[in-house]
Amino acid sequence: MQSGWIHLSTLSEFAGPLQEGNAAIGQRIFENACVECHGTNAVGNEGAGPPLIHVIYEPSHHADEAFQRAVANGVRSHHWQFGDMQPVAGLTRGDVAMVIAYIREIQRANGIN
Repeated sequence: MQSGWIHLSTLSEFAGPLQEGNAAIGQRIFENACVECHGTNAVGNEGAGPPLIHVIYEPSHHADEAFQRAVANGVRSHHWQFGDMQPVAGLTRGDVAMVIAYIREIQRANGIN
């Protein structure tokens, strides 16, 4: 294990398509707007962005509104050494809500509640 990274074995089991709904729509948005930094299935992209499938991002520590603010305003680096996250242009609050539904679903699939 590398410092700051958690490798989850159950994530590959979740890699298939989600049932249609907000999380499935969120997965498509994530793949277009977030995957470059946060990696496929939100496992992170070493050198680019942190994994969102991590206990730091559980709902009790990073509520849904924290994700909304991060996308809208960017966020200063504070948990990781990737540098500051820039705002993500072109996503509505509704788009981000669907991305959050996707992230929360894969978090739950990996025991992060």
